[in-house]
Amino acid sequence: MSNDDDDFAAMFEQSQAGSGLAQPGQKRLPPGKVVEGIVVAVGEEAIFVDVGTRSEGILERRTLAEDATLPEVGDRIRATVAEHTRADAPPRLVISLRGRGDIDTEVLEEAVRSGAPVEGEFTRAVKAGIEVNVAGTRAFCPASQVEIGYTGDLEAYVGQNHFFRVIEVKDGGRSVIVSRRALLEAERAVKATALASTLEAGAELEGIVQSVQSYGAFVDLGGITGLVHISEIAHGRIASPGDVVSVGEKVLVKVLSIQTAPSGKAKDNKISLSMRALTQPTADATPTADVITATVNKVESFGILIDTPTGSGLVPNNELSLPPGSDPRRAFSPGDSLEVVARGKDRDGRLRFSAKAVAEVEARRAFAQFKGKAKSRSLGSLGDLLAGKFVDLPDRAAPQDQPKKR
Repeated sequence: MSNDDDDFAAMFEQSQAGSGLAQPGQKRLPPGKVVEGIVVAVGEEAIFVDVGTRSEGILERRTLAEDATLPEVGDRIRATVAEHTRADAPPRLVISLRGRGDIDTEVLEEAVRSGAPVEGEFTRAVKAGIEVNVAGTRAFCPASQVEIGYTGDLEAYVGQNHFFRVIEVKDGGRSVIVSRRALLEAERAVKATALASTLEAGAELEGIVQSVQSYGAFVDLGGITGLVHISEIAHGRIASPGDVVSVGEKVLVKVLSIQTAPSGKAKDNKISLSMRALTQPTADATPTADVITATVNKVESFGILIDTPTGSGLVPNNELSLPPGSDPRRAFSPGDSLEVVARGKDRDGRLRFSAKAVAEVEARRAFAQFKGKAKSRSLGSLGDLLAGKFVDLPDRAAPQDQPKKR
């Protein structure tokens, strides 16, 4: 064994003593997970980091950029899990690639091998995808790799910073393909496993509407999808689920039942959900008579968050006066004024508003005013009409007093 090997082994043994932060019995860390830890030893070949696992993580020095500052014992660093085969084995770490500048091909290729996420900025929407700036290196993210689901408006992502997984590096780094979807799916898989072990009928949790069909809405609970049947969306009869919820909207749901799939996989289980069970059938479900001037606070893909004199709340996409499929982020900006009416509250007291209902409320108000004016001009009963018609006529002579014709 060489001196370097002896040094490496000595450092590893020293790391086993730990710094009091290790947690025996810690589960295996999933590849791609970003962790923070404290450097407990620095060797010629590796740096040992306490990340809360049974054995300290190993960060090989060859994976660091040449101009990177070497951390010292006691420093807190942020790294990414490249591999962790079992809970009692030391996880292999790599430094997350973020803001380094002039990332070389070798580092990018290491990111492909290890699965370490890189941070980048969407810079320009082009045909079939978006260009990404990864610390000075131009990469490309195909449209199918931007989100887990369908991405309609690529321009809306320009200027946003996200983490990506490097899929391919070709032509000496001149062609770099990255995927945001790969990281999102990995995160969903981890969440789904954790959620499946605790999910049970009666549970109440928040989800995001994934798709809207004629028979109901599919809601993502965090890696596991459930169905809210049209009869469980709201109190009373509704014509279409799209009249109440929209894709991307956050909703509160209650688990009604869980039907285990024959495959045994949690993601294949049939989960029935209800929104109606967590709301109260009150008059607040219909628009109030007051039109409120609100201020746009934040614009999301599922709707806009507004501030009003009566409180802050959400105007979901289906309650905005926009053409189908429109992105509210292109129609509204923070600070814009918007007229809305209250749609009521959910069980947690969160307000919901509607911009579409303003026209309905104003039409009702105009009709009420018209009825009031019409009533004030009422002609009264038929008797009153006839009395008024003949009141000024002269008295007519009785038939016997009229002169006889010769």
